[in-house]
Amino acid sequence: MGLVAIRIAFVAMAAASGWLAAGDAWAANGAYFVDSADISEAGSCKVESWFSTASNADFSAVANPSCVVNVFKPVELSLLTNRPRSDGDLSTGIAPKAKTNLVPTGIGKIGVAVYAGGSFDALTGENLTTFAVVPATYRLSETMRININGGWLWDRTVDRHYLLYGLGFDWKFTDVLQVTLETFGQAGASDTPSVVQPRFQAGVRYRPNEIFSVDLIYGRNITGENANWITIGTTIRFPPPDGKPARERTGHL
Repeated sequence: MGLVAIRIAFVAMAAASGWLAAGDAWAANGAYFVDSADISEAGSCKVESWFSTASNADFSAVANPSCVVNVFKPVELSLLTNRPRSDGDLSTGIAPKAKTNLVPTGIGKIGVAVYAGGSFDALTGENLTTFAVVPATYRLSETMRININGGWLWDRTVDRHYLLYGLGFDWKFTDVLQVTLETFGQAGASDTPSVVQPRFQAGVRYRPNEIFSVDLIYGRNITGENANWITIGTTIRFPPPDGKPARERTGHL
């Protein structure tokens, strides 16, 4: 019990130290946007953080702590926070999110999950966005999977609704290296064409053990600003007491 309390306290402190652009509100898998249908074991926690810089001088500094709790079934609760600069303006925000698995993933079958949340201005408390997404995962093998996302976003700052979409591919090609390719975006009406144009990311993850990993990612138009992005991200995982590492429990990435 004491170890669980320490982990939750650590995650809470990490959240308090973080900084949220509306474009990051539905970020799902670390600095990647297309999520899988998996969640971690109940009692586990992790802290994802990343820094992104764009060719137009925009940047984003993000911390995303999360823990999985049992609420009738395992539910992953996260609190994405961000300090972005867009068009020279700095902002601060926060986005709580809850995710649960509906159909477990497995090789040769489709797994399904659902997550929902919103983003808020940290200074005024204004609700900026509300979103809900259904991630589906099809595992080709123990080292390859395809992720498909579909959902809805309400951008309350302009009172417009968007269809969210995403397609991603993960391949663990060595014991410690994984490549991810993804395209994603939001469909609907916008006064800025790049907001509704497709977005793209390609990255490599180095994961030397079950606790720590680091990502290096190239992205294009990832917040709808028509710029090139470079992202460096890290993840620190805190498995539950006496729990097995994720890859030992499931047999796949």
